[in-house]
Amino acid sequence: MSLIGKKIQDFSAAAVVNNRLGEFDSTSLRGKWAVVFFYPLDFTFVCPTEIIAFSDLAPEFEKLGAQVVGVSIDSQFSHFAWVNTPRNRGGLGELNIPLVADINKTIARSFDCLDEDAGVAFRGVYLLDPDGVLQSSIINNLPVGRNVNEVLRTLKAFQYVTSHDGEVCPANWEEGKDTMSPTPDGVAAYLGSH
Repeated sequence: MSLIGKKIQDFSAAAVVNNRLGEFDSTSLRGKWAVVFFYPLDFTFVCPTEIIAFSDLAPEFEKLGAQVVGVSIDSQFSHFAWVNTPRNRGGLGELNIPLVADINKTIARSFDCLDEDAGVAFRGVYLLDPDGVLQSSIINNLPVGRNVNEVLRTLKAFQYVTSHDGEVCPANWEEGKDTMSPTPDGVAAYLGSH
């Protein structure tokens, strides 16, 4: 069953926050947009490319009033060791995002993102609105990473339609491009001019 349109359950767990051991509480996301992404394991291969990509674009998400949070089933100590390993040695280096430890797998289960057979999270990315309601989710199987620019584009689209009542974003919409009204005349006008 899809979680789209439903409020996500709050969670709190040990984490690496600001490159230090600490705690992360999802209630800190209230009132802002959030991107919560899951990855399988620390010290693996596709995962660092995604985490670094999300971290590198964190300032762009922040400009849009959104926070990015990474989650895996590893401990906060594993996260901390990976953050403290230089990138040229397969580590993450300093990050602009928190990494949450989901060692009991309850967070991944609550997002319906846990591969029960493998015991790790799928590559799930979830876009939450300021009320904590899930607006978008993309889940990849383990061997293929996500496009962080697409996550940023999707955030902008949801923010646009939220602030422009009665408009929708067509396929491949980019910021500044035309939207349409969700009516037969609206789609006809859009398709006729594009």
